[in-house]
Amino acid sequence: MSGQPRRVVLADDDPDILMTLRFALEADGWSVVGEASTAADAVTLASRARPDLVLLDIDMPGGGIAAAREITDAHPATSVVMMTASEDDSDLFDALRAGAAGYLLKDTPPNRLGELLRGTLSGEAAVSPRVLGNLLDEFRGPPRSRLVRTSTAAARLSRREWEVMELLAEGVSTEAVARRLFLSPTTVRVHISTVVRKLHVADRESALAVLRGEAET
Repeated sequence: MSGQPRRVVLADDDPDILMTLRFALEADGWSVVGEASTAADAVTLASRARPDLVLLDIDMPGGGIAAAREITDAHPATSVVMMTASEDDSDLFDALRAGAAGYLLKDTPPNRLGELLRGTLSGEAAVSPRVLGNLLDEFRGPPRSRLVRTSTAAARLSRREWEVMELLAEGVSTEAVARRLFLSPTTVRVHISTVVRKLHVADRESALAVLRGEAET
């Protein structure tokens, strides 16, 4: 296989984007073995052609995330990389949960695309630098406000409740806490309500004050 062109299926509902991707990858030595404009067609092509890689538009009809999940479940030897115009890190997490090996923005320079996709076949994760930068900025967050783990109040919390409260203490939003801990926002809110009840306080800010040692229950 080492001397043969890498085989790729392209999936996007925009014909101009498909043409651009085809030209860029064929110029880089790839063999385009199929093109799809819907998620269902992408899944069918992946099963029929058994390519090395499928490049999927995340917002194509039928849903690129759903297609990625089907393809990676049925054909684990086939790598899937998502292409998107979105810099939303929740889309990135959804793609990774679906088994995607990469997440590239559609403004990725065409002359770099082949190299990035080859990297995924060698086990490297292909993530556009701008998306990665946004993600790192969110994870860094504002300066950390430390909670006191050794307090009597802290001992009342479960491990997951503690993780939630630590992130809230750093100024992370409920939605971002959910993404980091791979929970739903509703589940995060339930954990917060449970902590408030356990600490016998009125709200989350009061709970954080107790856990920082600034107040008592």
